[in-house]
Amino acid sequence: MGGIFWLASYPKSGNTWFRTFLQNLASNEDTPAHINKLNTGSIASSRMWIDDVIGFDTSDLRQDEIESLRPHVYRWMCRGDGVTYHKIHDAYISTAEGHPLVDDVATLGALYIVRNPLDVAPSYASHRNCSIDDAISFMGDPEHALARSRKALPEQLLQFVGTWSQHVRSWVDAEGLNVKVIRYEDMHATPERTFGSAADFLGLEPDTGRRRRAIEFSRFDVVAAQEARSGFRERPPHAERFFRKGVTGDWRSSLTDAQVARIIADHGDVMSRFGYLDAEMQPV
Repeated sequence: MGGIFWLASYPKSGNTWFRTFLQNLASNEDTPAHINKLNTGSIASSRMWIDDVIGFDTSDLRQDEIESLRPHVYRWMCRGDGVTYHKIHDAYISTAEGHPLVDDVATLGALYIVRNPLDVAPSYASHRNCSIDDAISFMGDPEHALARSRKALPEQLLQFVGTWSQHVRSWVDAEGLNVKVIRYEDMHATPERTFGSAADFLGLEPDTGRRRRAIEFSRFDVVAAQEARSGFRERPPHAERFFRKGVTGDWRSSLTDAQVARIIADHGDVMSRFGYLDAEMQPV
């Protein structure tokens, strides 16, 4: 029996970067894989994916009914012998019946990518075309969800996200879940070790040279140039671009002291846990 490895993260935390690495690793070509051909599996919240499996339109269902169906869809998808890798931004939650949304039978494990929320805030603001203060509010909102719009039928199902801290804890502390955590900052600082350990966890190609080339082909300047030439199909229509800066520490020039203090007040415990604050609760 096969199964699913979830590539989980809060939005704007490096998920697409890692998927680009996966595509380059799998394709093993002499030129970079194009960002518009990332065949790493549908996002978990894809309405089309869910509708195709269940055979009817989820737009006629309540949110709790959709959530109750999703674990069954993922279990049905893993009925063969193959292993698949799917992006997910939902928090790790349970359905009304008490079953994990991602289904414990279908799930082989989860790679969770965590990023300093001080850097998430300006990137998320750009992604949502809102102010940084609004982005910080979203990150601190226990009821925050994606694809909540009622103006039109979104291509993705509603995804409960919660606060940044809730999201991180929901995955990394999930009982019984086989989870590996990597930091966005380590993807920058020690790419071969970080991407390599993630690839080991996912049971992927062990050849060091092939992994090194996949990392090189997934660099920010490569994917940003691709987006500039051809666009990126995953870019929200209201966002100027998907690949914004791809750096660490951008918060130092993007956030005010008050904004930094607000994020630390909201998320200090989890930030400290992952090395984003020192013993005095100051950013490092």
